[in-house]
Amino acid sequence: MAAAAAAARALPVGSGLQGLQRTLPLVVILGATGTGKSTLALQLGQRLGGEIVSADSMQSQEMGTGKVIDLKVELEKEDGHVLHKRLSQVDPEMAAKLHPHDKRKVARSLQVFEETGISHSEFLRRQHAEEGGGPLGGPLKFPNPCILWLHADQTVLDERLDKRVDDMLAAGLLEELRDFHRRYNQKKVSEKSQDYQHGIFQSIGFKEFHEYLITEGKCTPETSNQLLKKGIESLKQVTKRYARKQNRWVKNRFLSRPGPNVPSVYGLEVSDVSKWEEFVLKPALDIVQSFIQGHKPAATPIKTSHNETENKRSYHMCDLCDRIIIGDREWAAHRKSKSHLHHLKKRRKLDSDAINTIERQSISPN
Repeated sequence: MAAAAAAARALPVGSGLQGLQRTLPLVVILGATGTGKSTLALQLGQRLGGEIVSADSMQSQEMGTGKVIDLKVELEKEDGHVLHKRLSQVDPEMAAKLHPHDKRKVARSLQVFEETGISHSEFLRRQHAEEGGGPLGGPLKFPNPCILWLHADQTVLDERLDKRVDDMLAAGLLEELRDFHRRYNQKKVSEKSQDYQHGIFQSIGFKEFHEYLITEGKCTPETSNQLLKKGIESLKQVTKRYARKQNRWVKNRFLSRPGPNVPSVYGLEVSDVSKWEEFVLKPALDIVQSFIQGHKPAATPIKTSHNETENKRSYHMCDLCDRIIIGDREWAAHRKSKSHLHHLKKRRKLDSDAINTIERQSISPN
């Protein structure tokens, strides 16, 4: 979820800071797609002389697979309920926290067990127990993290993302997709081995145009145009949903977890790009330079309210809806949902009808 980070370096003795050895901060720039993370990373890197390291999730995933068999990917090909049953046998504690439909997390927990011989629950406990460990896991690898979160008004960001899709199309996105389909995807589709759940195929932009690509030239121009419009609209919608997911991840990962070892996060408002220098670049430079100089920034880190008693991994079974719900907040939301209330109303009516039938039978003459 982090787009870029300026790598930490140590200043040598006699570098101008009173001859003291000082570790420079690791600057992490967080934010949803379209908020300007790469732009800010480049500007900070140029002005402060830092290295820029991409932390794109898809790039990391591609680098980690290649001809090497990824155990997690292989596990994800199996049925979710089968995986969850296997996990419950080797790590019942973690299984109780994960939904059977969440194949990726279930597979990840099984991967930890199969590669280390230790249950994922025990693995995490050991991490948290290490000196410097906390709610986020084990001790931080870098001792001086400076975390910046770029955030924008949701309506403004939605409009920006729609325009971004239009700009990508104008810059030749469709031709790139056609070329990729011709060179790599066409054979997989014919072999029915195409998988939009793993590797580069799960990237936003491929699966949204699947119908258009496989039928192009094989249907009427009207149908092709409709499929193209459908793909464009789908790409815009999924991009906006992804941005919301990224922001939820930042909030859940950094802002809603109390603890002495959770790093502070400094927010930067990026809704008005015409005031980038004033609202984004200058405050970011001030914050980073404070870290470099070894003193607390004048800016106040973001704080959000949290419920310390809330259990995000609690297990709830709704017999009415035949669903498993994980988390206190999700359970409360489910109980207020239209679906649950519909089933509740239906159950009450059935119970009422049954009571009325019993009462009529009890008072009717033999």
